[in-house]
Amino acid sequence: MPLYEYVCETTGDVIELLRPMAQADDPVTDPDGKGRAFVRRQSTFQAKGGAPSGRADVPLGGCCPCGKPGGGCGSMN
Repeated sequence: MPLYEYVCETTGDVIELLRPMAQADDPVTDPDGKGRAFVRRQSTFQAKGGAPSGRADVPLGGCCPCGKPGGGCGSMN
């Protein structure tokens, strides 16, 4: 089940909810009972282990081409 982010356009408060995709845009009841109205917002995320900043020469896992974490061979400079 996907995790969606919702923001209160009045206060800027953000909540996250696990919901089925079919319910992603359904109205959200304020979990604190304060009467706030939440709308779904575009979420941003960064997957762990991906190549940073589009560097295709860095294999998944964040290692340099020599395989040492953190670029032990200096080839990433």
